[in-house]
Amino acid sequence: MNVKLTSVESAAQLAAQPAAQSAASPEDAKQSARKRGVPEGLWLKCDGCGASLYRKEVQQQLNVCPKCSHHFYVSAWERVAQVLDEGTFEPMNEQLRPTDPLEFKDRRSYAERLVGEQKRTGLTDAVLTGTGMIRARRVAFAVTDSAFIMGSMGSVVGERLTRLIERATEQNLALIIISASGGGARMHEGILSLMQMAKVSAALARYHEAGGLFISVLTNPTMGGVAASFASLGDLVFAEPKALIGFAGPRTIKATIGIELPEGFQTSEFLLEHGYIDRIVPRRNLKTEIASVIDYCGK
Repeated sequence: MNVKLTSVESAAQLAAQPAAQSAASPEDAKQSARKRGVPEGLWLKCDGCGASLYRKEVQQQLNVCPKCSHHFYVSAWERVAQVLDEGTFEPMNEQLRPTDPLEFKDRRSYAERLVGEQKRTGLTDAVLTGTGMIRARRVAFAVTDSAFIMGSMGSVVGERLTRLIERATEQNLALIIISASGGGARMHEGILSLMQMAKVSAALARYHEAGGLFISVLTNPTMGGVAASFASLGDLVFAEPKALIGFAGPRTIKATIGIELPEGFQTSEFLLEHGYIDRIVPRRNLKTEIASVIDYCGK
């Protein structure tokens, strides 16, 4: 039976349509976008200000938010491309690969975890080391990557850094290490990992005695044994804005000592105010700042 709607009923139905559409779930919205042929991954949300950002625009800004200057994570290879002159990076000691000397196992074995991390990140361990040019100035260069077991320092990370420092000492090169380690010493290797703190620090002491210039760059996050050893030993210590830097994290400290921590505790800005670092350098200025320091110090 056909029933004609009154004008009042029709108006009510039309008024209800926008409400019904607005109640659609995020998943419905995604499916609708896919039906319209809108590619996924074009937009991302800023962790700093919450704005929706066009991914390509963010990448053009070296992965920095154009609205609030939040510095997004970048991989070790992206750091190489951002800081070194194009095509000048020569990797060192990539043949050194981590093993599982303690046969460590938590949810899965350390050996399996290493294979999975290598496939996922394309790295053989949490650090890249080598030589390259920064505005035509040859340097020894290393960068850790928090994507590989939180950038933690195992035996291979420590050995690669030590060999790089020794190369810088022999060839009188300025040394640049960019740290992004939220894991500190790697628990999967026990005391063998903790030994790397002393080994790398000793190599830096010999480098310092030989008159070397070490510029340490701290990014988000730089924590644990890395922050407590080589990352803090630079002749100059730079940091990216709002990076988390320290030994134990804020939540761990608060849970341990049971007091409220100062606002902004363990951020770059807090540490600059208290003399722990020398300068906060936005990512877009880092290459120029490093080149200027090398020239000023005559390296």
